[in-house]
Amino acid sequence: MTQPALASHYATELLGALIRHGVRDVVVCPGSRSQALALAAAQAEAVGAVRLHVRLDERSAGFFALGVARETGVPVPVIVTSGSAVANLLPAALEAHESRVPMLLLTADRPAALRGTRSNQTTRQSGLFAECSRLALDIDVDEALEAAAGTVSLHDPATVAARAMSAAAGARSDLPGGPVQLNLQFREPLSSPAESLPQLPSEVFGAAARDRDTGVTPGGAARAGETASRRDPITDTTSYLHEGDALAVVIAGEGAGLEAEAFAHAAGLPLLAEVVSGVRFGREAITGYASLIDDEATGALIERAIVFGHPTLTRQVPALLKRDDVEVIVVDPHCGEQVDHFDPGGTASIVASAHVSESYEPSSMRRWLGRWVVADRALREARSTVHEPDLEAAKATGYKERNAYARAELGAAKESVTREMLAESVWRASWPHDRLVLAASRMVRVLDAIATPRRVEVRANRGLAGIDGTIATAFGIAAASQVEDQPSLGAGVTRVLVGDLALLHDASSLLLPENEPHPRLQLFVGNDGGGTIFDTLEAAQTAEGAAFDRVMYTPQRADFESLARAYGWQYRRVETRGALERLLTEQVTGPQLVEVPLER
Repeated sequence: MTQPALASHYATELLGALIRHGVRDVVVCPGSRSQALALAAAQAEAVGAVRLHVRLDERSAGFFALGVARETGVPVPVIVTSGSAVANLLPAALEAHESRVPMLLLTADRPAALRGTRSNQTTRQSGLFAECSRLALDIDVDEALEAAAGTVSLHDPATVAARAMSAAAGARSDLPGGPVQLNLQFREPLSSPAESLPQLPSEVFGAAARDRDTGVTPGGAARAGETASRRDPITDTTSYLHEGDALAVVIAGEGAGLEAEAFAHAAGLPLLAEVVSGVRFGREAITGYASLIDDEATGALIERAIVFGHPTLTRQVPALLKRDDVEVIVVDPHCGEQVDHFDPGGTASIVASAHVSESYEPSSMRRWLGRWVVADRALREARSTVHEPDLEAAKATGYKERNAYARAELGAAKESVTREMLAESVWRASWPHDRLVLAASRMVRVLDAIATPRRVEVRANRGLAGIDGTIATAFGIAAASQVEDQPSLGAGVTRVLVGDLALLHDASSLLLPENEPHPRLQLFVGNDGGGTIFDTLEAAQTAEGAAFDRVMYTPQRADFESLARAYGWQYRRVETRGALERLLTEQVTGPQLVEVPLER
């Protein structure tokens, strides 16, 4: 029998332990040094223990795993080889760090003795994520297995898996979830046949999956996705609202969670929820909050702001939180000294939770809330682009006025699509079983100003608000939410609202390797020929036009139809309101790129 490779032995045991702790998805990038991990993942897929996703580009793989984890709350092991492959994970790791999304990076490495010798594909990769990782382990696989045979080792697979999953998922009360790096030093031989191992991989992974699915974890450890309910209680950092309290608003940014809406409802306070928060719904939700913060009759009266999540879309919110006459309370379940909090003015009180007291009566804020609701209703009517008054009037006239209705329909068929129309139409076409992914493009700010309150599952990379990885993240969200054997996750469509530059920046993520599933993903690209988001900056008014266009607007004339065809996507071009409305009623069966030409 062939002598077992320690690389394969360790890879099998480690992946089995991760599965036992809750892992269901694994992302693999091809490479030589990581072959033992990759082949172990393929064997786990063969027995139904994991869903395996293969990506050629490590940067894209990292953002794909980020998307899956955003949807499920469970870290997804990303397996890569050594060298620059590891460096390509950094953009996704930084986003995961800032947005508090669990991430697990399994980076294969050469033995430590080769570092500093200019050996092929060898660099000091073990500390690459030091500034953003929740845990970073540099593991000599051979030493770990030899130590585990006779003594207790902190690097044995079971211990490593437990520590990694706990750290990635944010099981500690003082530290949120984020990236974890397991840097694995593999010596040759880099893999061996399954039959040579002490236990067949199929048996290891089958048993691990059964334990995972029945809730069995070693030592009673918390499983990923369940950490919030088992988090250590923080009893001395809770804020309560009392009768006769100050005129307050509730602000919700990305990652706010449903508790933001629940608190605003219980308190009867205006809910200033960014569209990326996913909680812009309910009677307290205010669409035009940014404009109303600047309004003397509303925003000027604010005395207290209670902040959930990470608001990033407007300048009005940070300005409000910097005001000397506004008390700021930031609600964050992670109150450790090492945790960053959204506090532009540096004066906020940080609390783990917020509640209304038993004596509090939300009706005491009825006039205050009513002031916001009435003003917001007027703004909505003025800004809406989807339900035009003449079309609505024509519909209301009924059968006798069908000619007027037909004329209105004809006008809609010829009307050019605007940014506002595209954003609002996609918003209104999305339902709770769908997913809406918003890129860090101009479109997200347009939508934030006009999206009426409704329950929509929104996802966005707002930790660093970069355009990188949007397509890959959307693919991960689609893959996780469209699992056929778990209908409770949702079986709808994943729609992506993206600008042309954001799409081109992540164009390689359009590729789906052979044997990969093709999710129902509808990618709307608003093509205005470049970075028009920069047209809203002060520099657009002061810089010389040609220079501004060259280094800021960065004009492009990419052929999106050819790009879509090259990657096997269905392509549609939509130029009128009527065509857009028809498209949004059609069934989506796979990846579809929808190009919408827009004026600069």
